[in-house]
Amino acid sequence: MALRSSPFGPFPPLARRICGGLLLAVTVVLTPVAAAAGFVVAAFATASVPLLAATGLAVAAAVAALLGGAAFSLLGKGGLRATATLTGVLLLGVSALAAATVLRPMPAPAAGPVPSDVRFWNLPTGSRIAYVHTPAVGTPRPTPVIFLHGGPGTPGEGIPTGGRELAANGFEVYSYDQVGAGRSTRLSDITGYTVARQVADLDAIRRLLGADRIVLVGQSWGGSLAAQYLRAHASHVAKAVFASPGALWGREYPGAKAGEPWDDLTPAQRSRRDDLDSRPRLIAASLLLGVNPRAAHALAGDRELDHWMHEVALLGKDTTSCVGAAPTEAHNNPQGFYGNQMTVKDFEQLPDPRPVLRKVHVPSLVLRGQCDFVKPEVTQEYRQTLPDSRLVHVQGAGHAIAHAQPRLYTALLRSFLLDKPLPAPES
Repeated sequence: MALRSSPFGPFPPLARRICGGLLLAVTVVLTPVAAAAGFVVAAFATASVPLLAATGLAVAAAVAALLGGAAFSLLGKGGLRATATLTGVLLLGVSALAAATVLRPMPAPAAGPVPSDVRFWNLPTGSRIAYVHTPAVGTPRPTPVIFLHGGPGTPGEGIPTGGRELAANGFEVYSYDQVGAGRSTRLSDITGYTVARQVADLDAIRRLLGADRIVLVGQSWGGSLAAQYLRAHASHVAKAVFASPGALWGREYPGAKAGEPWDDLTPAQRSRRDDLDSRPRLIAASLLLGVNPRAAHALAGDRELDHWMHEVALLGKDTTSCVGAAPTEAHNNPQGFYGNQMTVKDFEQLPDPRPVLRKVHVPSLVLRGQCDFVKPEVTQEYRQTLPDSRLVHVQGAGHAIAHAQPRLYTALLRSFLLDKPLPAPES
């Protein structure tokens, strides 16, 4: 009597049924995982979301057919028809799951009205830059003051603290939204968000203003940008102010190594942050950023991720102040997600600027708040690197010195720029 052979060997019937059932369960679990893996891996070759989705489904179909066929063979029933039915059902499930999660856009409300005092520069770099301006009172001084916001990608709204007082002292005062942030240009190719682009935009603004030299006031990341501009164009900087500056060299302090601004969230805030961070579409875009940034941008556009970043900013706007400080007033000038992510990535790959900056003789004022989350050694490095710098510690202030101590901050700016004694002791 002839015996029918089995690819799985002489398993007892019960064992085969158990193994078949387990493999069937594994097939159901692994199929969506395979689809996700195919979706991400395909980004090495293309930024087209339809092609990424098609590749993910093809990989899912192959896994479902292979494992499902093996499972039904162990179970001893169904054959090709059962395998095809299972594969079809699983692909429908994967498609429905993707449509409800990764492929479903996040909230992206329309931008609010542009304030009447906002104007725009069309720079030769290709950037359309939103800015505000307070004209000098009396005869303008030859060195306009330019405020640089933090982030990257987190602009302010209106003229910063101290700006109007500086204008009353004869300075033309400007504050602008850096490329990829606020109301300025969003790049269609997000790999264009580099520190070099930010420096080029700033120098184009200087030339557009017709100023041989400018005064820079950089807050947080704006301080890092001011340092990079000093490295490239020191001869065009009259004075520089670094208020709670970020890292001088990004490679030395990557990620949160310069300081963690999220340590003081309340349990409710932490829960909300976890909810924001766990959105499947955001996770998918973040994975794609590491593989192909253009694919990430094609999947999730600027408006929805800028809005996500705005929600995060609102959540943490008061976590970097001293305990008991007054709340920071919120505004609707939008954040820039991709400008932030790509500029930070580029910043952390730049060469060490300190050898050049040690030879830069530009009068500089470095300010550090008592409760600043940025590590003291990060701030101290500016004082140690810039030969003509002075460091002042501001009591009762966190990361945003201008918010916590507006009068002292303004007095420090005016005294420094007007060559008068500083109203606070130097360190």
